[in-house]
Amino acid sequence: MPIAVNKDKCTACETCLSSCPFEAIVMKEGKAFINEYCNQCKVCLSVCPEGAIVEIDNPPLPPFSKGGMGGFEPATRIEDYKDVLIFAEQRNGKVASVSYELLGIGKKLSNELGTKLLTILLGADESEAKEIIKWGADKVYLYKDPIFAQFNDDTYTETVSKFVKENKPAIVLAGATPIGRSFIPRVAARLRTGLTADCTSLEIDKETKNLLQIRPAFGGNIMATILCPDYRPQMATVRPRVMKRGEYDAGRTGEIIHCKIDNLNSRTKVIESVKEISEISVNLHEAEVIVAGGRGIGDAKGFKLLEELAEVMGGAVGASRAAVDEGWISYSHQVGQTGKTVSPNIYFACGISGAVQHLVGMQSSDIIIAINKNPEAPIFNVATYGIVGDLFEIIPLLIKKIKEAKVM
Repeated sequence: MPIAVNKDKCTACETCLSSCPFEAIVMKEGKAFINEYCNQCKVCLSVCPEGAIVEIDNPPLPPFSKGGMGGFEPATRIEDYKDVLIFAEQRNGKVASVSYELLGIGKKLSNELGTKLLTILLGADESEAKEIIKWGADKVYLYKDPIFAQFNDDTYTETVSKFVKENKPAIVLAGATPIGRSFIPRVAARLRTGLTADCTSLEIDKETKNLLQIRPAFGGNIMATILCPDYRPQMATVRPRVMKRGEYDAGRTGEIIHCKIDNLNSRTKVIESVKEISEISVNLHEAEVIVAGGRGIGDAKGFKLLEELAEVMGGAVGASRAAVDEGWISYSHQVGQTGKTVSPNIYFACGISGAVQHLVGMQSSDIIIAINKNPEAPIFNVATYGIVGDLFEIIPLLIKKIKEAKVM
């Protein structure tokens, strides 16, 4: 059974703090508090001289109800939660592209619910907050403290968790980036609510007003629709380059609220952030043209041809998982469910059959050009233009024509 602290009995003697091997007991507002690190080892039960730490039949934050639980933290009514909250990720002081994509879907959801679109921004300045408003946010809660400049699990988790508890948004969205995947699950654990990771679509149920969180499941063989009807907030991370940006309005106005958080402690300190070479050289997320190859390329030499086409198009080279597994190209180029999700203006699928796992990562591209020998290949079902033939004959002709067009 879950472990909880009865606040009415707790005298803040701090005897329990050193007893926990997982550092799951901390002091908050003059009382002991058990956080998400608790493994229910029960070591602390016999330590408290007041008997304030006990096992309970229900967790401290049960499904939403009208009443509380004696000396324990009271439950909250589901009606108390409204608005849509976007976590705006920043890197080196600049708001990340995925944040603008979230603002697009967030605005759509908030309009359907008739609520406001809120954004929490950590570690950036007011000029970035103003841009967020122009992309659709009604309010931006800005935390400018230098401690947020570099991502840190502890500081981000504490700040966002406290903000959500105080402001009670019904929906919380973040990017399924390394940062989002790192700390958003911890936020959900602290809030005792559900989290759906790597969503590719979000909708509002017209009858219940619940968030429909849609994502691939069972290796991409089905699309699962997940709901969180009994807890709030409803939380989801969204894969980058899946959602389209909303409309930019240079004259749009909104409210920027400057925030601070006191007594913010962290067990770790970020000394330096170092980018991998592959992260610098291969930026598929930002590429406007991607030339991707699959098993039909034949071998690593085949990618030299794709690199030439990508070069004349001013694009980047991608790959299916099959090509990466064969060792023909590095993982940093992989597109699909287990790779990167991309949404370029033009996507060339060369020798790619079109397995659903790959389609998840590229089907939102504006124009998809498929080149494959097999006329029955599934890739043609999503392609804007399909070319049935040998890619080793077709691509050299494409390169030649593009070069001639550039000279004219």
